[in-house]
Amino acid sequence: MKLALLLAQYLYSHKKLDLPGIGTFHLDPSVIIDPEADKNSKPEPIEGIRFEYNNTIKENTALTEYIAAKSGKMKALAAADLDSHLWLGQQFLNIGKPFVLDGIGQLTKTQSGGLDFTAGVLQPEVLKDQENFQPMADHSSQMGENDYKDLLNSRRNPVQWKKPVAFVLVIAGIGLAIWGGYTIYKNNSTETSSPEIVKKTEPVPEPEIKTEPSTTPVATTDSSNPNPVAQTSVPATPSGMYKFVVETAGRQRALTRYQKLKSLPTDVKMETADSISFKLFFLLQASTADTSKMLDSLRTYYTPKWSKAFIE
Repeated sequence: MKLALLLAQYLYSHKKLDLPGIGTFHLDPSVIIDPEADKNSKPEPIEGIRFEYNNTIKENTALTEYIAAKSGKMKALAAADLDSHLWLGQQFLNIGKPFVLDGIGQLTKTQSGGLDFTAGVLQPEVLKDQENFQPMADHSSQMGENDYKDLLNSRRNPVQWKKPVAFVLVIAGIGLAIWGGYTIYKNNSTETSSPEIVKKTEPVPEPEIKTEPSTTPVATTDSSNPNPVAQTSVPATPSGMYKFVVETAGRQRALTRYQKLKSLPTDVKMETADSISFKLFFLLQASTADTSKMLDSLRTYYTPKWSKAFIE
């Protein structure tokens, strides 16, 4: 089942849906949704649903766990799917397009910066895989390999707004590439022309950065200790864990991207071997057979077009 329909399913069964950075949907408890309704009957608009705009909502752990359980994914990947879906919706709103939530309705941005909600068409069939209902035997509630692939690729379905969004992302990517190249050139020029000043400058605390194995002491931190600690190498990756590198970038780009991913929140990590090229990566437990699928999923949501994702 697609992520958009999982959101509708969650609202139908829990009567409340909190979306981080967007707001809360409420479904009147008196509304009864029959999952056995005839699909051929005329679609009916949803009644008894209202929306409260609240962009201060940061995380919905219950929703993430629900998506993970229904999709058969790890919680980290389910959180990434939800974050990517909501991020795309916010981009549509920013360029004047509606954010459509299947089975719930659509949101549009007002001139004052708020959001207007219009109820959509009821889709009672999404409740058929709930434990409280026992429809005729079928395999729709079993999340097989094909369903898993469909869920990973749900964002790639052709839609009318694909071209303008792609154009905006390409322009933004070109701008970031030019700005990043200029920043690296400027930093390198400063270090070359003023070596003594650089040596005398006090170190500035940085976010979570680890270094690759080296014979020269370097600064490294982890998520539990934000202050740099000198060591000569990074501990080997634990058995059964894989390091999924989702982006390699210059210092400024890497720090900005790291702070963005940490605020979602995600368990992203960062490392560098030369203080020029930085790697953003996830350290996840996986079997050898699942690494390719996990890498594809992480690449889809976290790797920009000008970079590449790989496993170390």
